Amino acid sequence: MNINSHLRQIVDELTQTTVHISDNEAEQLVNSIIEAKRVFVTGSGRSGLMGKSFAMRMMHMGIDAYVIGETVTSTFTKDDLLILGSGSGETKTLIPVAEKAKEIGGKVSVVTISPESTLGMLADFTIKLPGAKKDQTNSDYQTVQPMGSLFEQTLLLFYDALILRFMEKKDLNTHKMYGKHANLE
Repeated sequence: MNINSHLRQIVDELTQTTVHISDNEAEQLVNSIIEAKRVFVTGSGRSGLMGKSFAMRMMHMGIDAYVIGETVTSTFTKDDLLILGSGSGETKTLIPVAEKAKEIGGKVSVVTISPESTLGMLADFTIKLPGAKKDQTNSDYQTVQPMGSLFEQTLLLFYDALILRFMEKKDLNTHKMYGKHANLE
């Protein structure tokens, strides 16, 4: 197989999985972002990188958004929203973060393959994304990709789709958002 064949396989997998994402769950997350004073995002590994890209786009839209663990992260309060991305919902480093956010009284959302997981049970609401867990056991989704790649890619696309929905609700366009883009380069 060549690279283009692999690319087509990946795009085909993404096309098959993304149609299974609940619009109602996604809309609940968009509305929670709108209602929150600040939004905090986290994940581990590649899921964390997808979260960072989401936080950056929220900042471009004028949302007060932070990535947990960064040096410039603000204090989390009861008026804030925490969004965790975890395929398994069992990421050991994220569970204490969700517990602390709940203790403070803020809202917690988990984007995961497994809403019945530990993180899913801690969340105020979950968004179920289709995909295969890293070990690819007990999954309805078969993938040619290694480990959690299908989930991580779906997570990035999901976050970008949330941005588009937010733009619709707030009458934003790329020109309005570009004004908040870094300009010191």
